[in-house]
Amino acid sequence: MADDLFEGLPPPSSDTLISQHPRHEEPIIVPTSNTESYAVPVPPPKPILKSALKRPNPTQPDTQATAPKKSLKFKTTTDASQAQVIEAMKKITSHIKNPAKFSKAAKLAIQLIQAGSVKSEVSDYFFAILEAAMSSSITCTDPSVRADYHSLFTIAQDAKEHLNKKQKNQLETWTISAVVANDLYTDDSFVFSKASGQIKEAISNLPVATEEEDAEEARSLIDSTVTADEGSQTHDTDKDNGGEEADPFGLDALIPRSAKKGEKLKEKNEVAVKIRKEDEEETKRFLKSQRVALITCLEIAARRYKTPWCQTVIDILVKHAFDNVARFTTGQRDAVGKLWASIWEQQTRRKQGKSVNGKLDVNAFEWLQQKYASEKISIRHSVGASGDRRAQQWLG
Repeated sequence: MADDLFEGLPPPSSDTLISQHPRHEEPIIVPTSNTESYAVPVPPPKPILKSALKRPNPTQPDTQATAPKKSLKFKTTTDASQAQVIEAMKKITSHIKNPAKFSKAAKLAIQLIQAGSVKSEVSDYFFAILEAAMSSSITCTDPSVRADYHSLFTIAQDAKEHLNKKQKNQLETWTISAVVANDLYTDDSFVFSKASGQIKEAISNLPVATEEEDAEEARSLIDSTVTADEGSQTHDTDKDNGGEEADPFGLDALIPRSAKKGEKLKEKNEVAVKIRKEDEEETKRFLKSQRVALITCLEIAARRYKTPWCQTVIDILVKHAFDNVARFTTGQRDAVGKLWASIWEQQTRRKQGKSVNGKLDVNAFEWLQQKYASEKISIRHSVGASGDRRAQQWLG
């Protein structure tokens, strides 16, 4: 049967004939017999047809496969030079005093802090921004700028490490006025209680006021006049000394070196005494400003006594200040005493139901205290009339 298939074909020129189909890269060899073989062309497999929807468009390149992937990045730092940062801080300082521009200037200052632009080299310019903000014609507790002051001096704590000791003390005082005092206006009981706790802690950290501080407070009304007189006298003295020559006769070369060393040692001691005196003056100034800020906070808290959920916290706060009244100066002690007398009077009126609105104005603790004051407590049973011990003992 195989011989009939290849009948009429010319005989092969070798043992094996190779034929390559034009559509194949490699031939297919088919053996015919023991001595002869022929190459038989085999058609290639038909290509698998793809859907027209899945077939890529040959006229448009595949941009998704060749284009690099893009990632969204946010710029968190500024590449501004030190000169540019200083120039920006000067502009903010000039505008932040204006109440109409305070909000925008405060936001720009916050951006500088968050960008890490506040460093030791420019700390004086940054402190000038805070100083200008606190010297504004509008107070930091004004409702129109209250939130901006709170944000500025809260975030300013991140740049505190770049300030010197004097600037850190001043920032701490400003934080009490701009952050803690503004927290007392909140409608959040947790924030109000936290601010009250910070005020109590600051009062406890104050040293006992000295007689010198009381006397200094009494002389505070004439301090400005005395300072002006001292300034004029110092100016005249410097003028007189400036007209004299340091060594008119050239005798410095004849003075022994040991005497010069003694003068240098004396000057060194005078510098050390001056530095120590400046530190003492800075401590006094810091304590004075901190006491004033805390008194302001107590007054703000006392004005919120009509809010029912604030009353217990205010009672504890003002009572704590009254118990530590020795840490304030004479005039401040009088102010704390008046605050406590006012709070005590309102507390008594609440317990008697003599509030302004005619209702029994007591808080939850006082209501429970009155309710269970006449109840009896049994050792084996719950609170009730069957007990033989009064609840007043554990409710105070």
